[in-house]
Amino acid sequence: MKEAEQAHGFLKNGTGSILGTYLLWGALPLYFALTAPAHAFEVVSARVVFSLIFCVFLLALTRGGFARVISLMKSPRMLGILAACALLIGANWTLYVVATTSGHTLDASLGYFINPLVSVFLGVLFLGERLRPAQWIAVALAGISIILMSIFYGQVPWLGLGLAGSFGFYGLVKSKLGGKVTPLTSLTLETLVLLPLALLSMGIFFSTGTATLVSEGSAHFWILAASGIITAVPLLLFADAASKLPLNVIGMAQYITPTLQFLIAFFIFDEPLTTERLLGFIGIWIACLIFASSTMRHSRTARKAQ
Repeated sequence: MKEAEQAHGFLKNGTGSILGTYLLWGALPLYFALTAPAHAFEVVSARVVFSLIFCVFLLALTRGGFARVISLMKSPRMLGILAACALLIGANWTLYVVATTSGHTLDASLGYFINPLVSVFLGVLFLGERLRPAQWIAVALAGISIILMSIFYGQVPWLGLGLAGSFGFYGLVKSKLGGKVTPLTSLTLETLVLLPLALLSMGIFFSTGTATLVSEGSAHFWILAASGIITAVPLLLFADAASKLPLNVIGMAQYITPTLQFLIAFFIFDEPLTTERLLGFIGIWIACLIFASSTMRHSRTARKAQ
């Protein structure tokens, strides 16, 4: 009985939701490995189409769901913001699939390790936010680590930087919504904006005879179709966790995702990890630790002051 109560509390307080969110996001490279031999663009196109289908299904089960979507479509400002979000998340999805299906999952991991640092730096540039000294040190250390990694490894981690940048700008633009749009409504409209591009892409694949959606058997079809559920479920879990957990807990937990990606890349995908690259990662891990520690201390100080 006590164990059941603990399990219920684990789910009720948002802990289960946040762990589910970041574990699912972290395990995505394993899912995308199953989509072979589909081209990365076909995978992203399928993800857009099936995510929209799944969102429409969920909206049909939600009271007032379609009304909220229609209301937002009548607001040029909100629709413009969501359209910009759609293009950014579309770019992010594409870079991620390319990275995880071309032997660059370590770069994807790097991108999501530095994403929080990129986000706060964008806040400084575009929102006039101020960083604490420890945060500046963390951002500088991450930047130096990436530069040194590029010099000694002989290759700039463009995919990782692109992932961090696209998701950072996605968060920046989405902050303009002011929390007025639910995750389900947002994902519905974002995938709706991307739908013409997705259908055009799918059309090209089918017209050139390179589409795999229906030519590789039913198992392959359902693997691609599952992208809708795999995209929407973590977002809904995150929304549940965000309404129940302090921001500092969510912020600390976000490092679960790139850590899992790193482990998958190294132990399962057997991606090469040279000494130079490892030293670059260590520098970034130290930067993340400094950043997370500063955030935790600031949160505790703020709570005591209340």
